[in-house]
Amino acid sequence: MVRRLDEDAVRIRIRPGRGSRPRTKRRPAHRDAVRGLVVSVDRGRYAVLLAPDTPEERAVTAVKARELGRQRVVCGDLVDVVGDVSGAPGTLARIVRIADRRTVLRRTADDADPVERVIVANADQLVIVTALADPEPRPRMIDRCVVAAYDAGMDALLCLTKADLADPTELAGLYAPLGVEVAVTAFEPSDGGPPRIRGLDRLRHHLAGRVSVLVGHSGVGKSTLVNALVPDADRATGAVNEVTGRGRHTSSSAVALRLPERDGWVIDTPGVRSFGLAHVTPQRLLEAFEDLAEVAEERCPRGCTHLADAPDCALDDWVAEADEATRELRTARVASLRRLLAARTGDPRAD
Repeated sequence: MVRRLDEDAVRIRIRPGRGSRPRTKRRPAHRDAVRGLVVSVDRGRYAVLLAPDTPEERAVTAVKARELGRQRVVCGDLVDVVGDVSGAPGTLARIVRIADRRTVLRRTADDADPVERVIVANADQLVIVTALADPEPRPRMIDRCVVAAYDAGMDALLCLTKADLADPTELAGLYAPLGVEVAVTAFEPSDGGPPRIRGLDRLRHHLAGRVSVLVGHSGVGKSTLVNALVPDADRATGAVNEVTGRGRHTSSSAVALRLPERDGWVIDTPGVRSFGLAHVTPQRLLEAFEDLAEVAEERCPRGCTHLADAPDCALDDWVAEADEATRELRTARVASLRRLLAARTGDPRAD
C-alpha cells in the first residue's frame, strides 16, 4: 500500500528543517564585494558611500548580512558590500565584511556598566564641543572625553562655543598642560537670518584633511556648527531649557558629512548627557593626564591609587610646590583626575 503524503508530511519527513541541515564553517568569499564607507545608520539600514572620492562614487542603502552575526556596524566603518550596488532607488545591498578599524571611540552608560557602546570608527580626532554659557560648561565631561579620545588613539580638540556670552580664557587654560588644542567660536549679530559664527576659520584649520567626530551635550551649538561648516547639512537645532539649563536632543543618529572641497569629514553625533569610562583601566585613565602621569611615574610609591586618601601620593606635593599663579590650575587638574579615578573604581566620592 502506497501512503499518500500531505503537505505537512512532506515538510516534516522529506524537506529537512533549518535545524537538521549540516553546519559548516565555510563562508562565501564574496570576491566581487565593493568597498564603501558607512555614512549613517538608521534602524537597521545603512547608508554606504561606495568608492568614495573616485569617479565611480555612489550611495547605496544596505542591510547587515546574516553571517556578520552580532557584529555592530557603525558610522565611519569601511565595509564590503555585495548584491545590488547600483544605487538605484528601491535597491538594497548587503554588508558582508567590516574592515579592520584604525580607531574605535567607545563609551559606556556609566562607570559601572560593563557594556561598551561603539560610537564611531576610523576617526582621527574627537572634537569636544562645549558652550561657555547657556548651558554652563562641565569640565568633568570634557575630562571624560579627553580620556576616551586618548584610549581610542585619537587626538582631542576642545571647541568652545558662545564666547560672546563668557570669557574662554580660564576653561581653555585647564587643558593647556595636556596639549589639547582649543578652538573658540562666538555668535555674531545678524539681521534676521541664520547666526554668523566668528572663529570658524581656526576650527576649519583643525578639521582640514581629517575625519573628526563631534561630541557634546545637547544645546551647546554642535548642530549649528555643523550647519555652518557643511552648508547643505541641514542638521536640526534646538534651544536650551531655561529651567534645567539642558538642551533638547536634535540629532537622533550619527551621520558623516563631507566638508566643502572634499577637505575632510565631520561626524555629527546625538547629544549626550553622560560619558561612562568603564572600559578604560585606571592606568590608561592616568596616562590621559600627561602632566600628572609624569609626576606619578617619577615620584609616587608603587601601587599608589592617586586618590585623595592615598598615602604619600606625590600629586599632593606637586600641588603644594606650585606658585600662586599655577596652584589653582594644578589643584583643578588633580581634583579632576581623582574624581574620574573614584568613579572608575566605584568610590563614593566620584562626581
